[in-house]
Amino acid sequence: MALADLFVRFVRPGAPVRFVAYDGSTAGPSDALATMTITSPEAVRYLKHPSADLGLGRAYVTGALDVDGDMYQALRAMLSAGRREVDFNDKVAVVREVGPKLLGRVTIPPEEAPARWKRGLVRHTRGRDAAAISHHYDVSNRFYELVLGPSMAYTCATYPTLDATLEEAQFAKFDLVCRKLGLRPGMRLLDIGCGWGGMVMHAVQNYGVEALGVTLSRQQAEWASKRISDLGLAHKAEVRFLDYRAVTETNFDAISSIGLTEHVGEKELPAYFSFLYDKLVPRGRMLNHCITRPNGLHKAPAGAFIDRYVFPDGELLGPGTIVSAMHDAGFEVRHEENIREHYAMTLRDWGANLERHWDECVAEVGERRARVWRLYMAASRVGFDINSIQLHQVLGAKVDDNGDSGMPLRPDWGV
Repeated sequence: MALADLFVRFVRPGAPVRFVAYDGSTAGPSDALATMTITSPEAVRYLKHPSADLGLGRAYVTGALDVDGDMYQALRAMLSAGRREVDFNDKVAVVREVGPKLLGRVTIPPEEAPARWKRGLVRHTRGRDAAAISHHYDVSNRFYELVLGPSMAYTCATYPTLDATLEEAQFAKFDLVCRKLGLRPGMRLLDIGCGWGGMVMHAVQNYGVEALGVTLSRQQAEWASKRISDLGLAHKAEVRFLDYRAVTETNFDAISSIGLTEHVGEKELPAYFSFLYDKLVPRGRMLNHCITRPNGLHKAPAGAFIDRYVFPDGELLGPGTIVSAMHDAGFEVRHEENIREHYAMTLRDWGANLERHWDECVAEVGERRARVWRLYMAASRVGFDINSIQLHQVLGAKVDDNGDSGMPLRPDWGV
């Protein structure tokens, strides 16, 4: 049996996927939406991994498996095809065709983080969190400039119109957060997990606040500090290379957490929200913006590929878990919304930037790491499209001793 025919066994009959193998064999419809090319016998070794997403990821990152055409469209086609149950005869056929020697140990790509059990017994210690953040963010500021665009915002944007640009949508996101927080001149803002300082600078420039941002990425902090200085904002804006748990200042009027909660962990969630609650003045507000699962019925840790290549130790929680933890910490939850469609659009635009600057990105971080970003952004876009992941903003207030939240009778921040 030809190698390509073996791979057809792993998808449902009639799937719009074509396979091309290094032995010259082909299988699947000629007009397929996606073509998977098996370029090396190593692909078989990688794909035998019990975690299908990690096996596929390894094969693609190393180039043992390639995808012809648009990665997003290819993944949608693969998803629509689905994977059928593989019976014993199929497995025997694979071993017989490729040979037992190809089913031995694999070479783990150097871009891959160690398995969870090798990182230590306790998750989300300060040291382990710092290592996880550095793995993803301390890659290359120039690479992120190429992919994220001038805003350097690495979180879900909010698109005011379907034809809005990425920059317009990122401005709109920061502005929406500022309005939800009720920022006014003279207020003090704490932005935790501040990235390259986009929220800090936006709030200072457009709302006249004093803002402190903290990040566990040294490269992010260095980039943000230079940008703040270049813009002449250093008298009101600061970004520190610091764990949010090490912030000693208190009495902030507002706190924004945009894309940090995914790194906190379910067990640490009560301490996380309690810490933020204690940093606020009475009638202060806190906005939590994070990726979530559609519900709380599934396990929190991210999938194997995301955990090893993208966000080590990342955990996605259900929106109800987030809301309950905020309530239990003392916050009065005043507003909540799911903007998952906006994240699919954001990933679309990041992916377009990556493809537009592909050669520069490869020169900056190497082809394997660029492939990681191509695969994870396309897969995440599919996830938001089909509602397997969501993005929730939850606004909480710290009421004073009289029960006054300081909130308007109705939301006054528009859309």
